[in-house]
Amino acid sequence: MKLTPFAKILILAVVAVGIFLGVRKFLPQNNTAVTTDKETTSPARPVEEDEEKPSTKSKTTTTRSSFSYLPPAPVNGKLKGVVELGASGFNSFIVSIDAKKTWKLEKAEFGSSLVYENMATDDDVRAGLKNYISNMLNYGVAGKDIHFVVSSGAIKTPETQKISKGLKTLGYFVNPVTAEQEGAYALKCVLPASYAGEAFVLDIGSGNTKVSWMEGGEIKSGETYGSKYFQNNVTDAAAYEEAASIAAQIPASKRKVCFIIGGVPFEFAKQLRNGNERFTVLSKPADLKAEGGKQKSGLNIYKAFADKTGCKTFVFDWDANFTIGFLLDLK
Repeated sequence: MKLTPFAKILILAVVAVGIFLGVRKFLPQNNTAVTTDKETTSPARPVEEDEEKPSTKSKTTTTRSSFSYLPPAPVNGKLKGVVELGASGFNSFIVSIDAKKTWKLEKAEFGSSLVYENMATDDDVRAGLKNYISNMLNYGVAGKDIHFVVSSGAIKTPETQKISKGLKTLGYFVNPVTAEQEGAYALKCVLPASYAGEAFVLDIGSGNTKVSWMEGGEIKSGETYGSKYFQNNVTDAAAYEEAASIAAQIPASKRKVCFIIGGVPFEFAKQLRNGNERFTVLSKPADLKAEGGKQKSGLNIYKAFADKTGCKTFVFDWDANFTIGFLLDLK
């Protein structure tokens, strides 16, 4: 059968439409709206382990530093007692000391002033001292192992001289110590052997301030104003300047840590102590609250040493006192 021209055109059109539909079936679809959504929506980016998360940053808080050093305990230690005679009271300590001079505080009494308050006559002094000594004997300290020390800042006060006389009648000798000796005794008591190469010791007392450190196998020390300098018409600027000049003598290698003791540091440590911790790291001077002339003067001295040495870690030892160093120095 012979096809007409129109029939041929019609067949070609049907074939062309079929080819077009077949090819379109295998072509990718072009949906503009969906494609745009995918391009503008980015997936969640995983946070790297060393990258700070926003939620963590907003909750970050600063905490006070701690000092985790644990001093060794004495082995077969012997009880010994020492009493510090101050201008307004007694500080007494009973410690256990072994053959290697390792020590542990067993009992402490700070600021006892009963003897001072009831010593109108020599008989009153002796009676008060007998009672005071009796308490140490009852604790287990032998009479020959009770020692009395008068600090360099209190040695000239009338009260101390009167008590020294009363102790002499009871068979006890009062050991006077110089500021240089106090610094050495404080270091022997306070400074752990493992810190001797990087630390110094600061003792801020009422009458004077002692600083000490190890250098060339020897104890070096210095002295400056105490926390009661304001009573002697000494200005804060003058006290700061002299304390800073003493601090400048401390070798740079010994300024990493400072072990600090004394009356004013004791008051500051009370603001910060965590439970019954042995060591309390003091806040920087600007963050401490000082009340009264003595604390303000002591804080000024503390600031001078902190500023001049650049030391950031001042560790208060609740058990230490320079008079314990006196006991450790006994043969």
